[in-house]
Amino acid sequence: MSKVSVAGSKGVMPTVIETIHELNLVHLSDYDGSWEGFDNGNPIEGADDASEKLVTVRALESTLDLSESEDVEPQRGRLAEDWENRLEEIRTRVNELDDQRSDVRDDLRQVEERIDRVAPFAELGIDLDLLSGYETIDVVVGEGRVAAIEEALEASDEIRAYETFTGGDVVAVAAAPTEDAGANPIDDALVGVEFTRHEVPDTEKSPSAYVDELESRKADLESRLEEIDAELAEIRLDEGPFLLQAENELSIEVQRAEAPLQFATTDRAFVAEGWIPTDEYDRLGSALRDAVGDSVEIEELERADYDRHGAHSHTEEVQKGAPAAEAEDDEPSPEADEEPQKAVTDGGSAVTMGDEPPTVQNNPGPAKPFEVLVQAVNRPKYSELDPTIFLFLTFPAFFGFMIGDVGYGILYVAIGAYMATQFDSKGITSLGGVAIWAGVFTILFGIIYGEIFGLHILGEVLFHDLLHSELLPLNKGLEPAAADFALGWMVVSVLAGIVHLNIGYILDFYENLSHGVKDAVFHSGSWLLMLNGIWIWIFSRQAAGTKPGFLFETFASDGPFPIGFTGFPEWVLVTIPLGFADFPLSAPLLVFFIGFALLIISEPIEAVEFIDVIVNVFSYTRMGAVLLAKAGMAFVVNLLFFGGYEDPEGAFHFLRNHEPSYVAEHYGEGAEVIFGGLMHSGTAGLLGGLVILVVGHLVVLALGVTSAGLQAVRLEYVEFFNKFYDGGGEKYEPFGHDRTYSED
Repeated sequence: MSKVSVAGSKGVMPTVIETIHELNLVHLSDYDGSWEGFDNGNPIEGADDASEKLVTVRALESTLDLSESEDVEPQRGRLAEDWENRLEEIRTRVNELDDQRSDVRDDLRQVEERIDRVAPFAELGIDLDLLSGYETIDVVVGEGRVAAIEEALEASDEIRAYETFTGGDVVAVAAAPTEDAGANPIDDALVGVEFTRHEVPDTEKSPSAYVDELESRKADLESRLEEIDAELAEIRLDEGPFLLQAENELSIEVQRAEAPLQFATTDRAFVAEGWIPTDEYDRLGSALRDAVGDSVEIEELERADYDRHGAHSHTEEVQKGAPAAEAEDDEPSPEADEEPQKAVTDGGSAVTMGDEPPTVQNNPGPAKPFEVLVQAVNRPKYSELDPTIFLFLTFPAFFGFMIGDVGYGILYVAIGAYMATQFDSKGITSLGGVAIWAGVFTILFGIIYGEIFGLHILGEVLFHDLLHSELLPLNKGLEPAAADFALGWMVVSVLAGIVHLNIGYILDFYENLSHGVKDAVFHSGSWLLMLNGIWIWIFSRQAAGTKPGFLFETFASDGPFPIGFTGFPEWVLVTIPLGFADFPLSAPLLVFFIGFALLIISEPIEAVEFIDVIVNVFSYTRMGAVLLAKAGMAFVVNLLFFGGYEDPEGAFHFLRNHEPSYVAEHYGEGAEVIFGGLMHSGTAGLLGGLVILVVGHLVVLALGVTSAGLQAVRLEYVEFFNKFYDGGGEKYEPFGHDRTYSED
């Protein structure tokens, strides 16, 4: 990316703005007001009028639901000369219909409320004119317990006689007050009683006739509402293409008119800065020279490059006035009259200070959806590595490791495909792509585990019957006979954490190379040495008696993952006498202490965090925990439906093909039925079990996102990104507008 400056007289500023806008290449920098003698520019004449019309168009589109309409064909070409008159006619017509629609909706709401209010009186079956208009008695209608109401009336000193009438849940009370009673004796008597009062409608008709009248009025209003909606729909079809075209044209006009707000201007001149892809610099210069000739001066102030790996390699200053090609190939002449230009604000040629180049994330197609996860933290700076590709390589693997089920994986792929193809939102489609990849890895790990919806059918058919494999499928460790797998997966999670964190520190080392090898070694190499030194020591045989046995048993020849590893050698270099004991200094510990010493020398404050090389790795054991938790949930769902038993050797089996009685008949003593299963409990049990089976697996599917998904994201954001990633970059948004409907 290159930082460019365009300066010229105000007379050519509108033409320059139009030219740059049509190129749609320059990411404008905001002038910060610090350059002496220059102020931020004012919008070009007509900006307010264009903004007002744009607001009008968008309001009309909202009223007509034009953004949600799929039956409007866009109008292309140029706007007609009388487009403003046409817009005003549409505005008047639509606003009148919208006002009428609002009035009709208000009337309809009032009618519906009146229908709701009169419904209780219909239950009473008493004409409405009989419930009001008396001078010597009070009448109240409402809902409440009749016994409690009558008890309260009996106890009242202000009521000498009363009568209650009921219909459904509605109670009408007619009461004769005493001579010294207050204004509302019934209300006073019912204080403390649960009673909901209904206002008596002001009509002499019977409740049923009154409801019929209201229903007729409601039908008329609904009919009128449909007529208005039909008229608005007709306008949407007829005028929608014009409104879309007008919005496109006005958006361009407003964007152009407000561009000077980002410029530095005087009464007669302007200066604009921005970032542009370096290989487009000559195109920008040619376009501006064709438009205004020599009336503007174009300079490339600064150039920031990416290396072949996509990382920022250097930023160089470009000599004032040098074309892009010359700046790349020629050395500055010692006799040059002018100094290289710098981003300063004290009178140099640059207006702004310290704005980094904007960022364009350009990842391979398969990794593209994962950009949304990176942007959820922050967009990468131009000067740092984009971690999207590493997120693509690790996040689906972590997710698949934790869920590991072919059935769930197929559903995740299907859900992701639906999100990616059926929504217009870029965020949702990107998440759909993430879900597809997460589902693919869930299927892959499901094959390794031999599971489909928590059942081991796949493992039995694929690995036992077809491939006759003893190594696969791998057990998740829920069965008593395979409990060593449970601890084994924790060890595997730790190893995944060590590898993942090593990648993070290596990336940090690579990033710090731009500041020199020494800085990279001290700042990043120290953590690499500590991380690998301490964990090689933990997996070594030194002090093996004080370490958990499963560290050395997990990969032993008779362990759950039989590769023959029982720990690294002790590698003791020297024994150091400490007075109270001898300390055997091994090679891994020496590596750790060297890294710790480098960290103290370079960053003494960070030295207190040296324990992170252990704590951060332990954080990855959450993957093993989620794996066991999700497997346990699926196990319980299947156990409730199918039932299961434990054979004499401690292995677990679901009762998919056998009745519970099969266990005693086949094994005799030593086997135990854990649960008989709802599918073996009659028709009612079978139906209820099917509901539990379906709902249960849907719950596991959903919780897979909220547990495995969130835990995988957390490991990426907190443990991995913190090692090398800052973020805070600005999106590359060139000044310009795609003409979707209009034509220049």
